Amino acid sequence: MEDSAKRNEIHLVDDLCAAASCTDGFVEDETCANDKDFICDSCDAVFSEKCQLDKHVLCYKGKKLHSCKLCTKSFSRKYHLLVHSRTHTKEKPYSCDVCNHAFSDKINLFRHCLTHTDEKPYSCNVCKKGFYQKSLLISHCLTHANDRPYSCDICKKDFFTKSNLNQHYRYHTNEKRYSCDVCKKNFYTKSHLNGHYRTHTNEKPYSCDVCNRCFSHKQHLDNHYRIHTNEKPYSCDVCNKNFFQMSDLNNHFRTHTNEKHYSCDVCNKKFSFKHNLTVHYRIHTKEKPYSCDICHKSFSQKIHLNYHNLTHTNEKPHSCDVCHKSFSQKNNLTKHYLIHKNEKPFSCDICKKGFSRKGNLKTHIRIHSKQRPHSCNVCGKRFIRIHHLWIHSRIHTKEKPYSCDVCNKSYSQKHNLTIHYRTHSNEKPYSCDVCSKRFHKKQIMNEHQLIHTNEKPYSCDICYKKFYLKRHLTSHYRIHIKEKPHLCDICNKGFSRKQQLTNHYRTHTKEKPFPCDICKKSFSQKDNLVTHHQIHTKEKLYFCELCKKGFLRKQQLNSHYLTHTNERPFSCDVCHKAFSQKGNLNNHYLTHTKDKPYSCDVCKKMFSCKSNLKRHFHSHEKEKP
Repeated sequence: MEDSAKRNEIHLVDDLCAAASCTDGFVEDETCANDKDFICDSCDAVFSEKCQLDKHVLCYKGKKLHSCKLCTKSFSRKYHLLVHSRTHTKEKPYSCDVCNHAFSDKINLFRHCLTHTDEKPYSCNVCKKGFYQKSLLISHCLTHANDRPYSCDICKKDFFTKSNLNQHYRYHTNEKRYSCDVCKKNFYTKSHLNGHYRTHTNEKPYSCDVCNRCFSHKQHLDNHYRIHTNEKPYSCDVCNKNFFQMSDLNNHFRTHTNEKHYSCDVCNKKFSFKHNLTVHYRIHTKEKPYSCDICHKSFSQKIHLNYHNLTHTNEKPHSCDVCHKSFSQKNNLTKHYLIHKNEKPFSCDICKKGFSRKGNLKTHIRIHSKQRPHSCNVCGKRFIRIHHLWIHSRIHTKEKPYSCDVCNKSYSQKHNLTIHYRTHSNEKPYSCDVCSKRFHKKQIMNEHQLIHTNEKPYSCDICYKKFYLKRHLTSHYRIHIKEKPHLCDICNKGFSRKQQLTNHYRTHTKEKPFPCDICKKSFSQKDNLVTHHQIHTKEKLYFCELCKKGFLRKQQLNSHYLTHTNERPFSCDVCHKAFSQKGNLNNHYLTHTKDKPYSCDVCKKMFSCKSNLKRHFHSHEKEKP
């Protein structure tokens, strides 16, 4: 079976003019060069018959006698034209006997059939590793070979073949002999020009037999195949890490050598890769050459445009095998996998803290160095991360680009919109390990878990009251210093906490965003809804240790304790009358100010206390027949 597979493959490769140079000493089959082989002087390709070599030479002489009538593309061989024509007709005459999968080309059918048999007819003589395709074997064999007989006179770089050396010389001479007829762009090699043509025609003639994904370049298809086979033929000599592509290995080598050849003329920043330098230049030139066809937003990198396009389609093609969470970007999926593995390969040299991402480690180091490289142009405030600067800038611009589809509420951060959505869906993805209580936000869950440990590390210097969280202590300090930094835009009333201001705003807007699932009654504050739910469940979570009386709310229990101690900690600044509850003190203040903020909708009578207004309402209800 192995011999017949090899003969079939050889025949097909000859038909397609896909012959490759033999790596003597590593490939053991009948394609190895011998005295009767015919070798191309231009590219070192090996042929068993002279007629095959003659056909191959036509490719270099530029004779393309066979032209496509649909797109005017020309080919040197009739068979290539036939295969190309099927990209227009969508014809796939070759069908697999096992799974009925159809192909436009015979060689693709042959390769596909090997996936059913798990047969790898091409074997490396050094490490005995098997391969589906001969081209993969040849690429793999080069990793074993140390012999690179062709050396560049200018930079001393060595090459396996003379054709590779000739192509390399063009980079020194900047010779681009191949020009595109459409956009006049020039290229070093003909293969690069052919690949570029496909950007105009959008032609992708190379199809994956496994997932049907199409590619414009054969090399891209070969590289893609390795994802399915998990084959990584290129190995690093330093750390033994394996890679799918030789280019990935070459890039990886620079991490060991810390080699950075490319320098920015403006800011002198150095880069390992020319592409990174090209992208970096756009920061100085403000160039954004990639534009969205839908909203016309521009981007400096094509990959950023591709990611942006997914926001219009809401497409998330990359799914986690463990929890099935989907992502729009593959690198986000890769980072997400580290959560399941609990892997943190990047460690801080100072505090030994581990991180799953290298970028997070770099940001963390700035905490030790006190470095804040990103500065706000308006107020001068500095930030460790540029992302934090972008978010901060929206305070000045009042920009809130993220809007809720349900209630149209807008947010400056996408993360806040995601959390807001959970108020509509009632989703609580974070669960306490101790009591199984669920939460909308991870931060709230972390704060909740401090209740179980009863740890209160933050203490007030004035009254020695202790708190679970630092922000609670900060808010508490404002009680002593009478500071109320959060002002209402409508009535100028001040509050010591931002959440108090948010709750207060709803008294003006009459907004009650928290409805009860049982009786549909709505509330302006979530705490009030939670307390209301206990009316339906009759659940009393808080009990007095002295008299065992139960209460729905902790605040009610705290107030009840004062009846045992006869303590009245809240004192009026005007008449010095003392009260056991702050709410009673607030109501008392209104007797001095004569302020009556609560109005009856029926008779317009004014009241200083909300409870008095409620009692008054009952008098109208009794008047109804």
